Parts: sequence; structure tokens; C-alpha cells
Amino acid sequence: MKIALFGATGRVGQQLLRLLLANDCTVKALVRNPESLTEQDGLEIQNGDVLEEYAVANTIKGTDVVMSTLGTDKNNVLSTSSPTIIVAMEQENITRLITTGTAGILNARHQPEYFRFETNESKRKNTAAAEDHAKAYLQLQQSNLDWTIACPTYLPDGEATNEFRTEKNMLPVDGKQITTGDTALFLLHLLSTDEYTKTRVGLAY
Repeated sequence: MKIALFGATGRVGQQLLRLLLANDCTVKALVRNPESLTEQDGLEIQNGDVLEEYAVANTIKGTDVVMSTLGTDKNNVLSTSSPTIIVAMEQENITRLITTGTAGILNARHQPEYFRFETNESKRKNTAAAEDHAKAYLQLQQSNLDWTIACPTYLPDGEATNEFRTEKNMLPVDGKQITTGDTALFLLHLLSTDEYTKTRVGLAY
């Protein structure tokens, strides 16, 4: 399986890249600084920015699945790049998109008509990142793609344990954290199941 990967140099992205290559996938990874990745068998490094249409289209071309562990920034990189990724996938007739979000865009358990970041279930005072994630989620909702958004809660660095909980569209009850390793492991798992298609998935221990 050939994967187009965005966010390969991030905390989750690095672990996901390692898992993909270890599981016989080939990967085209778009990065702004090619020297930030080590050349290795199965990895094709693309030089460019996710905000550049040509770079995104070139990375997606010839792949089977698109995966993204991109974070956000003050320039709303997620909601800005999401339409570009959607269009490039449609042009290549690729339907499967696996990406990461934030637990803030899951439904609030006691007010499910709201995102968590819009209620007191979320402890974060600054909602800018969650707002960008929410915009990207709504863009995917309106697309014809078979998307899944993995939404981890507090995300410390750490190895995979393969012992964590998931819940569609909500954070598992009393979920406090999940490591970058287990988040990457769940993303890998999504390649072999359609159980979570067109849904957000809360991740926590």
C-alpha cells in the first residue's frame, strides 16, 4: 500500500512513519525541510509546503491512501490546506483519508449538540486551535471522501501500549491522556478497517 503522508516530522507523524515502513507500506512524505527526514527504503521525500497546491497534488499522485498528522498554527493551516487535499484526492480518485484532530472537536457528552471546546468539558482557555480543527472537520463532512479523524486527548510523548479506549464522536469517559505512540498505532489500525469511516474517534486510556 502506498501512503501520502502529511505531518511526517511531527510528534505523532514520526512514529506513524516508522510504523508504516515497518508494516511494508511505501510512503510519500511532504516536508518543508527534506533534511529533517532520514532517507530509507520505502520512503519518498517530497519537498514543499501543504499550502502549495502543486506540492500537495504531487504528493498524493499515485498513492492509495492519504494520511495526515498535521497540527495547526496561527495561520489556520488545517482549514486552509484541507480543501486543497480534498480536491487533489478527488482528481486522483482516492477516497480514503485518515487524519488527526483534537479532542476538542468531539461532541460534548452532556451537550452533544456542541463541540467539547465550546463547553466546560474542555479545560483549554485558548480555543484557536480547536476552531481550526473544527473548520477542517466540517470541510471533510461536506466532501465525498471516506474520512476518519482520530481525536486524542492530552498527548504526551511515549511508546505504544496497544491498550487504549476509543469512542465514536466522543471522548471515552474519564479519558485523560494517550501517548503519541498509541495514537500512531491507532492510525495504522485504521488502514485495515472501515469501522470508523466518516466519523471522529475519541482516543484515551
